[in-house]
Amino acid sequence: MKRISIGVVFIVFIFFLGACCKREYQQKSASKQKWHWDNPEKQSRSAGYAQVVKSGNTLYISGIPTSNMTAEGVKQLYESLAQSLQAFGATSASVVKETVYTTDMEKMKELNDVRKVFYKGDFPAASWVQVSRLYEPSAMLEVDLIAIIE
Repeated sequence: MKRISIGVVFIVFIFFLGACCKREYQQKSASKQKWHWDNPEKQSRSAGYAQVVKSGNTLYISGIPTSNMTAEGVKQLYESLAQSLQAFGATSASVVKETVYTTDMEKMKELNDVRKVFYKGDFPAASWVQVSRLYEPSAMLEVDLIAIIE
C-alpha cells in the first residue's frame, strides 16, 4: 500500500511539474516585429520570409543577394543592408555578426575594401562561405546580418 501511495504522489508531482513548465514556457514565447521593404504585411508571403525580424533587442537581417560582383554591385548590396538596419534605427555599428556567401571567394577578397567601408573600421564577427549556388540562380554574393540595438 505504501508503494502505491508513493507512486500516486510521484505521478501527481510529475503532472504538476509539467503543467508549471508548460505555463512558464508559454509566457516566455518571443514577441517579434518585422519589416519587409515597402510591403504592408511586413513579410513576403510568396517567398516565405521577412527581410528583418526584431526579437527583443536583436535584429536578424535576411540575406541580400547580388549578381553584380563589382565594386558598385557590392556597394549597392551594403546600401540595401543599411536600409534594412535603419528600419529599426540601427546602423553598421550595431552589427555583431555577418555571414558572407559567395560563389567566387577570390573575387570577394578583391572587393573586401568596399565591404570594409560599410563598417567604418568597427568590424563584426564574420564568416565567409563559398557555395556552388545561391537561392537566386544568377547571384554570386549574398550577405546576412545580426545586429543588437539599444
